[in-house]
Amino acid sequence: MMANLRAGVSTVMKMNDKIVLITGSTDGVGRYVATKLAVAGAKVLIHGRNAARASALVEEIKRAGGRAPIFYQADFSSLAEVRKLANAVLADHKRLDVLVSNAGIGSQNEGLARQTSHDGYELRFAVNYLSGFLLAQLLLPLLKAAAPSRIVNVASLGQHPIDFDDVMITKGYSGSRAYAQSKLSQIMFTIDLAEALKGSGVTVNSLHPATYMNTTMVRAGGITPISTVEQGGDAILHLVEGDDVANKSGLFFNGMNEAKANPQAYDTAARRRLRTLSLEFVGLPAA
Repeated sequence: MMANLRAGVSTVMKMNDKIVLITGSTDGVGRYVATKLAVAGAKVLIHGRNAARASALVEEIKRAGGRAPIFYQADFSSLAEVRKLANAVLADHKRLDVLVSNAGIGSQNEGLARQTSHDGYELRFAVNYLSGFLLAQLLLPLLKAAAPSRIVNVASLGQHPIDFDDVMITKGYSGSRAYAQSKLSQIMFTIDLAEALKGSGVTVNSLHPATYMNTTMVRAGGITPISTVEQGGDAILHLVEGDDVANKSGLFFNGMNEAKANPQAYDTAARRRLRTLSLEFVGLPAA
């Protein structure tokens, strides 16, 4: 996708010296996106839990002729570690051109039973949604300083409406429902944040990159991959650097194309309830 876009005229913004943070970037589609952007000249900040895997990626990018990325280690099942990550990025950088919120776990990673995060929240809701919600809120000053800048939330076509009477799914739990609820929460946050950021120069969009990519997450769920990491990675890169989406915000994409999310995403009252709960859960003041 990047090569094809670059063959055109003014189809992508220049990534040279842009500062890009990609969460969950030491494996899978995040790793692919990090490598492509680093080779394109971006200053890439990679994130993951595994330092050895991060070191291998740094060396791989250097061998490919890219700028060596900077690694930030954090476990997204802990809001304290997310705050630590945000504080480190805030201390090290004066701006952030792109935030790609990609870190997450699948429907069956860590087992079939319902699990909770370090903070006591349902694990998929915590890792896939709450941590990205908190990180984006904390890094907004850097994103606004870099405007025009972008936030890209990696969601899914798998979406399940939130039951506000049982957000943590203590009844009728299934990993697929938990995963789908966390992904719809990401999309709802995307729309909500886009409205809050109007006029700031910061855009925020979400996407389903590709269906069952050949990643560790998919294989761990016992699922036969359908799409390649490259297909999903190119869809993410489109939102990161495509000129055609430079002024678009609050949208959901299926691959390269705009799409409609679950109807609850467009329910203003539901988004307000989610925002209020999320701020409470992560310990931020009410808006």
